[in-house]
Amino acid sequence: MTDLFQSFFLGGFECATHRRRNDGTRVDVVSSSQHDVHAAADYARCVAAGIRTVREGTRWHRIESRPGSYDFSAELPRIRAARDAGVQVIWDLFHYGWPDDIDIFRPEFVRRFGRFSRAFAEVISGETDQVPCYAPVNEISFVAWAGGSVGFINPFRNRRGQALKRQLARAAIEATEAVWSVDDRARIFHVDPVINIVADPARPQDRNAARRYTRTQYDAWDMIAGHQCPELGGDPKYLDVVGVNFYDRNQWVHKGIQLKPGHELYRPFREMLCDVYERYQRPVFVAETGTEGEVRPLWLRYVGREVRAALRAGVPLQGVCLYPILNHPGWDDDRHCHCGLWDYANDAGAREIFAPLERELTRQQNLLRREQQLVQALDSSNTDVGAVTPSERAA
Repeated sequence: MTDLFQSFFLGGFECATHRRRNDGTRVDVVSSSQHDVHAAADYARCVAAGIRTVREGTRWHRIESRPGSYDFSAELPRIRAARDAGVQVIWDLFHYGWPDDIDIFRPEFVRRFGRFSRAFAEVISGETDQVPCYAPVNEISFVAWAGGSVGFINPFRNRRGQALKRQLARAAIEATEAVWSVDDRARIFHVDPVINIVADPARPQDRNAARRYTRTQYDAWDMIAGHQCPELGGDPKYLDVVGVNFYDRNQWVHKGIQLKPGHELYRPFREMLCDVYERYQRPVFVAETGTEGEVRPLWLRYVGREVRAALRAGVPLQGVCLYPILNHPGWDDDRHCHCGLWDYANDAGAREIFAPLERELTRQQNLLRREQQLVQALDSSNTDVGAVTPSERAA
């Protein structure tokens, strides 16, 4: 067991609630994956697989369908099923969606989100005595890009990414204060992707642009901590735990191809984890990682190897979240996305497991236990594993 979580490997239940660009349809993956119907069975599956901490998400657009009126009846079954199963939950308060009557760019959005966050925290406080865990705004940087720069998801804007990023940072700060007003024990998780963009060696003139783009991955965390745009109200106290999302599409050549492990320009994930920890000196966890298709076990094997290397380098990694843990319909076209550990539920609520990923997860759990034993042995012998030097990162 880690300091923060009940298990090192977590399961993430996809909970996106944005609107599609092509037809404006509201996405609700909690419903489309039938996790809302089969939550108790899904948690039991997780526990049987050694996963006792999960990521979940509220559905603000359903809870507050009328301004100021909250209906948590659709969320309570998951809350209670997790409690009864002894599963720890990190609740995303905002996962890409919001009620239709709100203009996300107006000040009222921040105030409404704060009131909603407080109301949800009160529900959690009334249902369980566990230390609550919240991720106020999931992937500020991604929403700012997808919704504010390229119009891929709501609010379907272009060239307003920085304004949206600032607004979401304000909202995250407001939500943090709101949940602390209910329970000051609450742990706060700020989750964003880590990325690496490099210049094509044949185009050295792109190096500065690639570096600037890469540095934007830190904007949201810097805003929340008050290191950037202090007028937003950020403060180091708000940056409690840093969650990094890392997929096989998080590195690419500037205006060029995606990079995969093994490419000469690909940066080892362990170095990216070291960078995040050195910058913020906060507990870190891999909040999302995964891929699609038959290569799912190979990706977990790569991430597991890099995570163990980061642990040896002194990064206080708290866990790794397999995301998503369930296959689900595609955001844009409802295609069957084979991206999870378990498949669609049948009529009886059973889900077929993807056996190759199950075997790799068990392997990684065993390797992780041995790694933790090694780190503990080093700690007990007073070996300093906290300082990470450039040479160690290169190794």
